[in-house]
This record gives sequence, C-alpha cells and structure tokens, in this order.
Amino acid sequence: MATAAIPVKHAGPGWGLRALARRLRNGDEIAHLFTLVFAASVILITSLLVYELWVNSALARHKFGLSFLFTRVWDPIFDQFGALPFVYGTLVTSAVALVIAVPVGLGAAIFLAELAPPKISGALAFVIDLLAAVPSVIYGLLGIFVVVPLLREYVQPFLKATLGFLPLFQGPIYGVGFLAAGVVLAVMVVPFIISVSREVLLGVPGDQREAALALGATRWEATWKVVVPYARTGILGSIFLALARALGETMAVTMVIGNNPQISASLFAPGYSIAAVIANEFSEATGDLYLHALVELGLVLFLLTFILNGLARLLILATTQRGVGQE
Repeated sequence: MATAAIPVKHAGPGWGLRALARRLRNGDEIAHLFTLVFAASVILITSLLVYELWVNSALARHKFGLSFLFTRVWDPIFDQFGALPFVYGTLVTSAVALVIAVPVGLGAAIFLAELAPPKISGALAFVIDLLAAVPSVIYGLLGIFVVVPLLREYVQPFLKATLGFLPLFQGPIYGVGFLAAGVVLAVMVVPFIISVSREVLLGVPGDQREAALALGATRWEATWKVVVPYARTGILGSIFLALARALGETMAVTMVIGNNPQISASLFAPGYSIAAVIANEFSEATGDLYLHALVELGLVLFLLTFILNGLARLLILATTQRGVGQE
C-alpha cells in the first residue's frame, strides 16, 4: 500500500538564530570559542617564532645560502660564518648522550614498570620526576666539579690506554670536550626516557603479560619478548624526546664542552654547539650579518627540535591508541 510523502519544512534563518542563542545560553558556544582561541594561540606563537627567526636571518641566508650549513669557518672579523662546527658539535654530544642514556633509561623503566614492587616504583618515579625538573645550570655545575675531573683523571686516560687505536679516543686530554658534554647531557635526559618509557610500558594491556605467562614464559621473558616489543613505538618516542632535549640544551653544555669551533674526530677534544654559541656570542655580536648568522643558527636548531618533538608525540600517541584499542 503506497504512502504519501510528508513534506518537511526547511528551517529558516530564525531557527538557526534561536539555536545559536540557546547554545550561548547553555555555555557551549562560549566554551567552544574560548578553547578555540587558546588552541589557536599555540599555533600563532609557533608561527611567530618561525617568522621572526626567518626574517631576522635574511642577510645570512641571502649571502651564504645552503653553504652556511656546510662551511667550517666562523670568523666574525671578516664576516665569514659557517654552521658546520656547531651542527657537528650538537649532533656528536647528543649522540654520546643517547648512547649512554638509552640503555640506562630503558633498563630503569623496565624495572620500575614490570619488576619493582609498587611502593618502590612509585617512590622512584617521584624522584625521577624531580630530577627532570632540576635547572640545567645545576647540571652544568655538577659537570664542572664532578664529571670533568673524573673524566680528566680516570676515564679518559683509561679509554686512551685501552681504545686509543680508535680515532674517537685519541689526542690530548683536557677534561672538557665532546665526551664531557655528552655525559652531562646523558644525566639530564635519562629522567625523560625513564618517565615516558615507564608510562608506555604501564599502558601495555595486561592480557599480553597474562598470555605469555600462561604459555610458560618467565616474568623476564614475558617482559622482554612481549611487553617491550609491544611498547616499542612509545619507547622510541621517549628517545626522540630525549634527543630533542639534548639538541636544545644550552647552559650545561656551554659550561663543559670547551667552546672551540673546531671539528675533531676525538671525543676528548673541545667543541661547540649551536645553543652554546648563541648564548655566548649573541650579546657581543656587533654587525648585522653577525646577528643574522646567529639567528639563522637558532632557526636551524628550532626546526630540528620541532620536527623531533612532533615525531616523538606521534609515536607515543600511536602506541597509546593501539594499547587502548586492543584492551
């Protein structure tokens, strides 16, 4: 039996205005607008930072172009500026820091998340969070008065005597240098690796552990062969966060790296980093080209840290969503 179609009246402009007024009275539209402004302000600030760095580095970009990244000469007197020694120092110190910090941080995170009693795990996690909040200048003082003397008197002579056939451990011993900066950075970034990796490991569904134990695996086998691979993406995210922190560190590195714009294969040699040269020379820069070269260094460092932080957040988010979905 056929039925007649019932006509539907289209909502007019008055209906839309009444709906908007109702939403305003309920507070939904106001809350939406306020939160939208707050969220947009983050993008606006980031865009302004990039814009200011880009505009205020125009002279250096126009004169040196891409060769700025591959030139080794840094001579303010003759207006010759190259970023390669600083990029090299930043990458080397960050790499040394990760080589030291990743095994220590991952091991500590596995212990706190999987093997330690809950009371001990909670107490140590609180201490680790406090370490992450310590100002960098404190780590710099620790490096000057503790790390540098230990390296100069014991560690570097031992490395030179045993591994001196490698270019990494040759040359005169100063105490300050790439190795000292890498060790201080490792101490600084370990809390980040432990904290984030622990949270990621705790986010692994309990079914994964129970299934491995039910199949006869030991506690360690279940942790290493099931839990850690499941959380691999999030752990990589914590490492990227630590790398971004190491790349952008200024004060502690400035105090122990030696501040010498040279490229050397030896970890004992003094060097320089991007953040350190900006902190040391920006207030003394006299010419416009000199200032623009330092600002361009800041632009390079900003882009590196921004990309690495974004990639780390995406990795952590992917791991968290996968764990929630399967649970």
